[in-house]
Amino acid sequence: MKEKEIDDIITIIRKIYGEGFIPLHAPLFVGNEKKYINECIDTTFVSSVGKFVDRIEEMMSEYTGAARCVACVNGTSALHVGLMMAGVRDGDLVLTQPVSFIATCNASPLFIDVDRDTMGMSPEVLRQWLESNTHRTADGSLVENTTGRRIAACVPMHTFGIPCRIDEITEICTQYNIPLVEDAAESIGSFYKGKHTGTFGDIGCVSFNGNKTITTGGGGMILFRDKELGDRAKHLTTQAKVPHRWEFNHDMIGYNYRMPNINAALGCAQLENLERYVEAKRKVTARYADFFSRQSDIEFMTELPESRANYWFNTILLPGREERDEFLERTNDNGVMTRPLWTLMHRLPMFRDCLRSDLSNSEYLAERAVNIPSGVILDLK
Repeated sequence: MKEKEIDDIITIIRKIYGEGFIPLHAPLFVGNEKKYINECIDTTFVSSVGKFVDRIEEMMSEYTGAARCVACVNGTSALHVGLMMAGVRDGDLVLTQPVSFIATCNASPLFIDVDRDTMGMSPEVLRQWLESNTHRTADGSLVENTTGRRIAACVPMHTFGIPCRIDEITEICTQYNIPLVEDAAESIGSFYKGKHTGTFGDIGCVSFNGNKTITTGGGGMILFRDKELGDRAKHLTTQAKVPHRWEFNHDMIGYNYRMPNINAALGCAQLENLERYVEAKRKVTARYADFFSRQSDIEFMTELPESRANYWFNTILLPGREERDEFLERTNDNGVMTRPLWTLMHRLPMFRDCLRSDLSNSEYLAERAVNIPSGVILDLK
């Protein structure tokens, strides 16, 4: 890749984001963040109890359409509890994708390839794999043919905020009676066919990490279609403590996965500006799309026609690994933060022996994909 080509890309990025170091995605605080945090401090409700925890759960239910939302300390804990609520047990297999952050693989993963145009799980590959590699046992369990291990859940991810073909995946999971736990960690504000990501399956999980579209500093949310299941998750994430004014009794093994009130306060203020942020990010994406439409050897990743992506991270595909590495080196050397895909999950030492479909699309993307700066710019002209 020629230096001038890379420099032209650096120029368009700087026209959007200005001079100096440009991060991939910095948080933006332009609303009631300080007001709500000061209220927590003034009332001393800064830990796991307080009105903002209830408020952020209610706001998320209203925004996403989920019947019940449960605030957690981070997206990883949200996925952990989501899988538990789906009935995943030790030794079970969980269908997921190798193009992902590692939290998606906290259970025993079985890797299904992605579609190139969404970077999310391919329903076609999923269906083919299930047809060829599973059978029902006498008790009705769906098991993998060679190991006899139960397939307990399916965890697709909406990669970088671009919705995958989640309706087709939902249909397949319904056909095979596989609980669907959507990893919507990166896709708050993204919709597919009019529905918010994370609400197609039984359970969805969202992250509010500091580099996400909106943040609570550190935090996550579990989205439930069934309110009763969500109430059980709330109990589990609050140490399974039986409500009482002074006694400490617990009726099961639980977890301290509670989101502190001070983090929830930050999140409530951020949620108030979510739509504004998403629209601003989509303007950045439109600027990028126009520029890259004139670059014959670079592909700019865009949403499916029936989607509205939040474009958490804008992504380009370069001709090959050599060009990718040249691009990463020159942009980062020039103060423009860019990064490749995560290391594919099946390449990590603890997952190298995991079952998998053919992963040609994942391998293709890993050689070429680069994230470019994607933060919110409210005054973009």
